[in-house]
Amino acid sequence: MLLISDSNIIIDMEAGSLLEAMFGLADEFAVPDVLFAEELEPTYPQLRSLGLKICELSDKSVEYMVELHSTHGSLGTNDLMAWALARQEQCPLLTGDRRLCQSARDAGVEVRGTLWLMQRMKDERLITPSAAASAYRRMRTTGSRLPWSDVEKQLNSWKKRK
Repeated sequence: MLLISDSNIIIDMEAGSLLEAMFGLADEFAVPDVLFAEELEPTYPQLRSLGLKICELSDKSVEYMVELHSTHGSLGTNDLMAWALARQEQCPLLTGDRRLCQSARDAGVEVRGTLWLMQRMKDERLITPSAAASAYRRMRTTGSRLPWSDVEKQLNSWKKRK
């Protein structure tokens, strides 16, 4: 499955030392070209070699993004590009940004986040529950804005299933 990501998912995965595990999934990950150039490439040049796809918005999607900006101007332009690309590619949007998540969901876009991604990596045995707990601790230390009570619930549910 193709997943369109915003930058904070990539940043969280890097903070958790999980980029390689993320790209070990059968899913394909993509970002808008402008978002990649502005937010990711300078700090994470290895993303292309890991398999990140860089996609361009069609003219129609650029127009859609401009419409989104007029109604959701508090969201960043790069976030709106990711939303428009997910719509263009007819695939889920992968984000940890609460405002982007809620706005896109309200518009009928399928949205997934870091906890879903962690579950997938655990289910595919790319990470262990203890590795996930360590990764979450590193994410928290670097300032990730995850729903920490939900993280605790996820980790506790994994302990119960051992």
